[in-house]
Amino acid sequence: MDEKTLKHKIENLSIWTKGDQRAPHKPLLLLYALARYQRDKIHNLSYLEVKDKLKKLLIEFGPQRRSYHPEQPFVRLTNDGIWSLNKSIEPKNIRNNYLMKNDLVGGFNPVVIQLLNRNPKLLEELADKILHEHFPQSIHEDILMAVGLEVGVKKRKTRDPMFRDKILRAYEYSCAVCGFNVRLGNHLVGIEAAHIKWFQLGGPDIEENGIALCSLHHKLFDRGVFTLTNKRQLIVAEDAHGTHGFDEWLMRYHGNPIREPVNPIYQPQETFLNWHVREVFKGPARYQTH
Repeated sequence: MDEKTLKHKIENLSIWTKGDQRAPHKPLLLLYALARYQRDKIHNLSYLEVKDKLKKLLIEFGPQRRSYHPEQPFVRLTNDGIWSLNKSIEPKNIRNNYLMKNDLVGGFNPVVIQLLNRNPKLLEELADKILHEHFPQSIHEDILMAVGLEVGVKKRKTRDPMFRDKILRAYEYSCAVCGFNVRLGNHLVGIEAAHIKWFQLGGPDIEENGIALCSLHHKLFDRGVFTLTNKRQLIVAEDAHGTHGFDEWLMRYHGNPIREPVNPIYQPQETFLNWHVREVFKGPARYQTH
């Protein structure tokens, strides 16, 4: 395997799929493993070490689920040809307790380690690919900090370079939540086009899948701090809290509809809103008094 083949494998990970549900297990495990290798040159990771940290990453950056299963990517990543285990595990034994009891150790296989050692820049390139393939750019820095990776994340063009213009125009160049629309001369500052369904997960670059948000509300939306109902009401997560800015930037909008687009045909589609509620929002929602 050469660098080109390794990058191809990273770009084409076999990800569990069911409809349009998110499964960030393998990407988060790989980012964690890259961070451990970058920081400590350790590539053999015990499952005992990884399980709680990966579970925490899944809770923070993955969709909300009734249970989380770090054991699945730790074993199944071997199917992608870049990961190896210290012993073979039958599918029926991919269970948390079994892996701990048997002292399972996993990590990048020797060929990947050889490539990483040969080219110091390769680690950053792989991390960059994983981030852009699976997560919106607004949360890349948060993920890097959480796993402990130090890389310079490159900005990439969106699939449709007109997406931002279309969305900002649809919302009259103002944040759909707070109305922020500051300009520096003729240039709009701090207003972004947010995908409701992430384009990394197949969300299209169309008005019905976008809203204009200021940088702060874009980050909060992509982290699942708030979502939108089918009636376009902003709903804040019950677990969200804070002492400064919480009421001013979130709770004052809780239960209120966001700004109307200039044309009703640009209204967010229910299918995209439902996806955000199911796959991004860190519910349950806070109680509403009206």
